[in-house]
Amino acid sequence: MSLSLDLDAVLDGVVDSDPRVPGVVAMVSDRADNVYEGARGVRDLDTGVPMTTDSVFAIFSTTKAITGTCVMQCVEEGLLDLDAPAKNYAPEIGKLQVLDGFDGDGNPVLRPPKRDITTRMLMLHTAGFGYDFFNEKYNRMAENHGQPSVITASRASIETPLLFDPGDMWEYGTNLDWAGQVVEGVRGKRLGEVMQERVFEPLGMVDIGFVMSPSMAERRATMHLRNADGSLTPQPDLILTQEPEVHMGGHGLYATVGDYMKFIRMWLNDGAGPHGRVLKKETVEAAVRSGLEDHQRVVMLPGVIPWLSNDAEFFPGLPKSWSYTFMINDEEAPTGRPAGSIGWAGLANLYYWIDRSNGFGGFWATQILPFADGVSFTGFMDMETTTYQAKTAIGVA
Repeated sequence: MSLSLDLDAVLDGVVDSDPRVPGVVAMVSDRADNVYEGARGVRDLDTGVPMTTDSVFAIFSTTKAITGTCVMQCVEEGLLDLDAPAKNYAPEIGKLQVLDGFDGDGNPVLRPPKRDITTRMLMLHTAGFGYDFFNEKYNRMAENHGQPSVITASRASIETPLLFDPGDMWEYGTNLDWAGQVVEGVRGKRLGEVMQERVFEPLGMVDIGFVMSPSMAERRATMHLRNADGSLTPQPDLILTQEPEVHMGGHGLYATVGDYMKFIRMWLNDGAGPHGRVLKKETVEAAVRSGLEDHQRVVMLPGVIPWLSNDAEFFPGLPKSWSYTFMINDEEAPTGRPAGSIGWAGLANLYYWIDRSNGFGGFWATQILPFADGVSFTGFMDMETTTYQAKTAIGVA
């Protein structure tokens, strides 16, 4: 089998189908370099500008792993205790209360949390935060009580009530935005500066940031909305704020797929980069293991705001856990992804996986809302399956 030809066929399929994706960039890397780079379709259905491998994407929650890396660097240096109260580093988090529901007049009922939030909880999504597009209570707070969307990148958007007492359960949410605030408290610099110095430069990442350079902005792929009939509507003005009050460690970066592949290779190479080490080997090994307790379960994400997300779950029926800070599939996936591999996704239908045991990983990038788009997600699954079927082509027995 030819990996390149087979993956080309997957990309051709999603831009030629009906319904289709506007455009896609996909890459696969082994420990040394990319073994596949593909781009198909267009950046914008209205302009027809071709999608290219250097196109720039809003990478949304694939930002989280980079923020998590910055957290683990602080731990390595003895500057951060994962089990100390996070308010020691980000004081405002200590003021947040638990939302117990709503009274007869529809007003939120709040109480103090039973325990402090720790940075470990933030890394594992067990601190009590959620997202309004995955949680009805947060959506109600947004609609009736003015809770801002995280898309605003405002401090108010993360200073939200907790959905449960810290540590009680797993819920996907703004935890890594707060972890970024912890990093800022430790380093005394904005998160983007920390990432630049301690992740991007050692890895040679040049097309990535919370604020796009003029060159990046020129290459930006347009967001598209999937309509009920399967058609797509370009949204050229749907851009993450370029003057963010908060560098949102949970979703705020723009990047090329090629740059993100350099980050994936760092995890494949036990923390080493071409221009310096980012994490120690032992830190990487600890960071890819589940940190959840028995009562904390990774569950399906219910789509509460239909234009932003469908119901979403990787590998339904397979047990999954969470590390620092990736999803782990605890059993082999139908695609061939081995148990213990790590990966995650971004809201606009971006997906990646990292298979450290076989030494390769991949990234699939589109700009489509809502999340868990049937065409884009199926394309990613096909890409991953095809890669495992042809894995001898990338030097894996």
